[in-house]
Amino acid sequence: MSQYVLRRLLIAIPSLLGISAVLFFVLALAPGDPFSELATNPNVPPEVQAALRARFGLDDPIYLRYLHWLFAMAHGDWGFSFVSRMDVDTLILQRLPTTLYVIGSAQVLALLIAIPVGVYAATKPYSLFDQIANTLAFIGFSLPTFFTGLLFILIFSVTLDWLPFVYTTDINATGIHWVLEMIRQAIMPVAVLGLFQAASMTRFVRSAMLDVVRLDYVTTARAKGLGQAKVIVKHVMRNAMIPVVTLIALQMPAVFGGAIVTEQIFRIPGIGSLLISSILSNDTPVVMAVTFVFACLVVLFNLIADVLYGWLDPRISLR
Repeated sequence: MSQYVLRRLLIAIPSLLGISAVLFFVLALAPGDPFSELATNPNVPPEVQAALRARFGLDDPIYLRYLHWLFAMAHGDWGFSFVSRMDVDTLILQRLPTTLYVIGSAQVLALLIAIPVGVYAATKPYSLFDQIANTLAFIGFSLPTFFTGLLFILIFSVTLDWLPFVYTTDINATGIHWVLEMIRQAIMPVAVLGLFQAASMTRFVRSAMLDVVRLDYVTTARAKGLGQAKVIVKHVMRNAMIPVVTLIALQMPAVFGGAIVTEQIFRIPGIGSLLISSILSNDTPVVMAVTFVFACLVVLFNLIADVLYGWLDPRISLR
């Protein structure tokens, strides 16, 4: 197992290098740079502008700038935010826990909904429950997260005044009251992301279960006298979860994309909102670092999915 994980990590290095090169060259070719506003500021002398650009290498060739960035990243120097006036790694580490908390909670909620509903719908195909579940699933992944988020705000914040629509980390409470307030303000963004993911997962779980439940070994297990619940849980679900794990891993880029939109709607101080504000202010070092962090997280989740394959199906050898 450890050799397999190490080998996959080594294989991921060229992928991350390619992703970082594409991101860097695209951002370098984009119009504007962190010091573009200085050119229109009469209080900044031209020699000061030239000195700043020379210090940060903004006038160097693109390939040299990329190599400088790559070596700096390898040594733990992620750059400096020209807007926030602080190191990029410090800025990201301040916001990353909030994003992971919201995304992680949304994924847990999606799995808690999708697996039971999808499994039960597959055991009762074309029943009333199955038709209702399919209808709600179609509605769920047809509605974009920005629409669902605004709808939740109008209902639960504006009309009913049950939940806050602005997420904040500066909660004036301690102990259990702080925990409850954190949960309360995370309900809507987690529900928006979780329900959107649960809709597509439910359809996929149902389809995977229907494919497995018709196989010969399931019929054999029933012929041996095993109960329906034991057949489903022990013999069907485990094999049916393999394509579901693949779906979850492949959906991670969409999850992070949805998190960016959700963070903007609910004003969540995560790296998604940091990315949007950095793009608008031409804060290139932050944009580069955040997108690279997203890429690393996607590669990590795909590695976790590969490891889970061997646990779900012993026939898969992690060699």
